[in-house]
This record gives sequence, structure tokens and C-alpha cells, in this order.
Amino acid sequence: MSDSQNSTTAVSEPVWVRSMGGPLIAVPASVVQLWGGCTEGGVILGDSGVPDDYDRACEVEGEAGLIHVGSKSALVLGDEPATTCFLPERRLFLRWRAADSFEELLEAAEAVLADPETAWVDCGLWETDGPAILMDSAEAGVDLGREYPSGGGQPDEAAVPVEPGRWRVRAFQKTGDYPWVSVVQLDADDQRDGAAAT
Repeated sequence: MSDSQNSTTAVSEPVWVRSMGGPLIAVPASVVQLWGGCTEGGVILGDSGVPDDYDRACEVEGEAGLIHVGSKSALVLGDEPATTCFLPERRLFLRWRAADSFEELLEAAEAVLADPETAWVDCGLWETDGPAILMDSAEAGVDLGREYPSGGGQPDEAAVPVEPGRWRVRAFQKTGDYPWVSVVQLDADDQRDGAAAT
């Protein structure tokens, strides 16, 4: 059995977060209550012309990008509203593009990580003060853990247990041969001086 197969079987089924159609976002737990989501006062639902938090998340281009939430930065997972989980042992956001099973998706991601020729895209430098929460950017932070008024459960959320620090964000998307997978990984940044990129 290969090292890749060993590492694949060591990962249990994670918590998945779905999108209602827009980007997902990892918001620092310390400021998640400040995230306003999609509101009637924003551009998409309203006519004020003033962007709300969801509008700001939708403006992020590419696989991932950073926006401010209060005094902190949140990581937006852009491109497609793919169902996503976070694998803490790899510091990896795993995005379900097209696969028949979690095991198949994970194996494809492991191949991406192991390939020295993977053409990673640099998505900036994320400075965190500790754990974050992965959620649908259309939801408000204050609504996490609450039942929808119309029933049908609660907003999706998943823990992103990262340590305080600076993380280089890199992304890669595999299409073509089945399965398809997108990954966004956090690498510890060795550069300790200077402000985080946004």
C-alpha cells in the first residue's frame, strides 16, 4: 500500500459546508458575529448600491482571496460554489467538484499535493488570530447555530482549527480527467515582518 493510500484511509469523513449559490468563506471565530451576510440593504437584494458583506465576498476573483471583517481578515473561497470541507491535518480546504465518493475525491487531492509539478496559484497571505469558521457567505454570523424561521435545519458551518499566525494561501483546480477537485491549502509563512496581504 502506498503512502498516499495510507494517508487517505487515515482521514475520517469531515463536516461539509454547502452554498446557496455564492462563495463560501472562512471567518475568524473572534469576529464571526460581525459578518452580515446577504441583506436587503445590499446590492444583490436591495437597490441602495452599497455593497453588503455578501456582495464583497462575491467580488473576490479566482480560487480564493481575502477581505476584511472588522479588524481581521477572512478567506473567501471563490470560483464555484462547491461543497467544501476543511482537513486540519493537511490545512486543506477540499472542494467537491466532481467525484463519486469522498475517498475518490481525497485520493485525487492527495495526488495533487504529492505532485511536485502542481501549478499552485498564490492567493495571498492570511493572518489569523486563531480558529475560524467555514460558512456560506450569504449567511449572517449571528444566525449560525439557529434554526431557520421556516424550519429545515440550521446554516451549515464547520470548524477551521488553525493556530494564530500568517498563512500563505495557495490553490489548485484539477479538471479534465475524472474526478475533478479543487484544493486551497494554508502553508505557514516564514516571513514574520510586514502586514498581511489583502
